[in-house]
Amino acid sequence: MGREPGHTQRLKDALTAEDVCAYLREHPDFLVHHGDLVHHLTPPSQDRGRGVVDLQAYMVERLRGEIRLLKDQQRELIGTSRANMNSQNRIHAAVLFLLDAQSFEQLIQTITTDLAVLLDLDVACLIVESNGHDTPHVQTSGVRVVEPGTVDRWLGRADVALNADIQGDPEIYGPGAGLVRSEVLIRLQVSSETPEGMLAFGSREPDTFHTGQGTELVGFLARVVERVIRGWLELPA
Repeated sequence: MGREPGHTQRLKDALTAEDVCAYLREHPDFLVHHGDLVHHLTPPSQDRGRGVVDLQAYMVERLRGEIRLLKDQQRELIGTSRANMNSQNRIHAAVLFLLDAQSFEQLIQTITTDLAVLLDLDVACLIVESNGHDTPHVQTSGVRVVEPGTVDRWLGRADVALNADIQGDPEIYGPGAGLVRSEVLIRLQVSSETPEGMLAFGSREPDTFHTGQGTELVGFLARVVERVIRGWLELPA
């Protein structure tokens, strides 16, 4: 036989504070099994006489605030860890694509086209400095040639630069510069017999790359690019 509609609601309406107290007396371990409820309870303020302030409630509230902060930090840490794992998986996939290239031309296409897709970015560029007369070893489309000293002008003494909230430089990205709002620039040193080079990855999101971000993964990718180019061109280190 089913209950009539509204029966449950009437039971809730009839529940009194005395009923709750009686239940808790009969189940003294209730909060042991439902500890999360403690954070929703307001502790009583004790009267300790005129001029005496009870700080218990303030201390409990401060502890609750610290717990909330710790939970927020925990969620942020988990989110960062997941993002780092995702980035690592993308870099690994990119390295496999580089190693699978069947020709030097296909390798260059992978660097300048496929890497942007694999890394979920908008633009990927390979930049090589001219030696003043020509561009040794790199005579293929997809490579941007710049004047000697240009890489140092962009990077200074650093090997990696992270730039957020920018407008892409046409000298680096060519027609794709309008898409770039943040970037990472990584120095390439393929061989003692080749000019300076650089990898440039650009994103349309202004905060995809930013100062303080880890650069180990993109640095590793750059070292792989150096080695596979060196291998295809049979160059010394």
